[in-house]
Amino acid sequence: MARTNPLTFLQQVRSETAKVSWPTRREVGVSTVMVLVLTSLTAVFFALVDFVIRTGLAAILGWVS
Repeated sequence: MARTNPLTFLQQVRSETAKVSWPTRREVGVSTVMVLVLTSLTAVFFALVDFVIRTGLAAILGWVS
């Protein structure tokens, strides 16, 4: 692999960073809200699944013994 000096490296990093399409403040806000909502929905879903399984197992084990 070819070695470059630190100055050339920093120039390349700066030129590549300039090509990045940075999100707007609105896009970041919308994405953050979407992540929070979907995380909350997932937590509620798994809590309900856990409750159903726990209730079902309690009913089965209580009925058997």
